[in-house]
Amino acid sequence: MSSPSPTPPDADLVALCLRGDSDAFDVLVRRYYRSAFAVALGVLGNRQDAEDVVQDAFVKAVDRLEDCRETSKFVQWLMMIVRNRALSHRTYRKIRETSELLPEIAEAEDSPYIDAARSELADTLQKALATLSQTQREIVLLHDMDGWTHRDISERLEITEVRSRQHLFVARKLLRERLGPSLLREYSND
Repeated sequence: MSSPSPTPPDADLVALCLRGDSDAFDVLVRRYYRSAFAVALGVLGNRQDAEDVVQDAFVKAVDRLEDCRETSKFVQWLMMIVRNRALSHRTYRKIRETSELLPEIAEAEDSPYIDAARSELADTLQKALATLSQTQREIVLLHDMDGWTHRDISERLEITEVRSRQHLFVARKLLRERLGPSLLREYSND
C-alpha cells in the first residue's frame, strides 16, 4: 500500500524553486532529508560521512535543479545524486586511507550510563549494518527507518518488489544473528 502523495506535489515545488522560491526548496529538503540520509548511510556505513554527503547532495541538487527533467520524479533524481555522491565519497575515502577522527562528545541529556549504552548500541548496530551488502543496507534503512514501501524501493533501486522483499527478509535475519537476542533485549527497554 503506497503512501498518499505529498502536498504540495514535488513537481509544483520544483517549479517554484526554478522561479527562485527558496522556501519551496526548504520544503523538499525537510521532506526528503531522512530518505537521503538513509541512502548515504547505506552506501557509506558512517553517520558523519553520510551527513556530509547529504548536505553536499542537496547543494548539488539546488544548483542543478534545471537538469531534473521529470519534476514529478524529483525524489528519484535526488536519491540518484545522493547515491552517486556517496559512492564518490567512498572511493575518495579509500584513496585517502586516513584514520577516522573521533566524534565530539555531545552534552548528555540522560545519565552517562544511558548515553554510553546508547552509543555502544549505535556502534554495534552500525557494525552489524556494515556486514550487509550495500543493497541490503539501503533497503533496511529505507524500509525500516524511513517507511518506504517495497514499490518505492523497487523503483529507486531498479529491482522487483519481490527482490526488495527478499533482500529485506535476508538482511533482517542477518542482523538478528549478528546482534543476538540478548543485545536486543538489553536495549529494548530504553
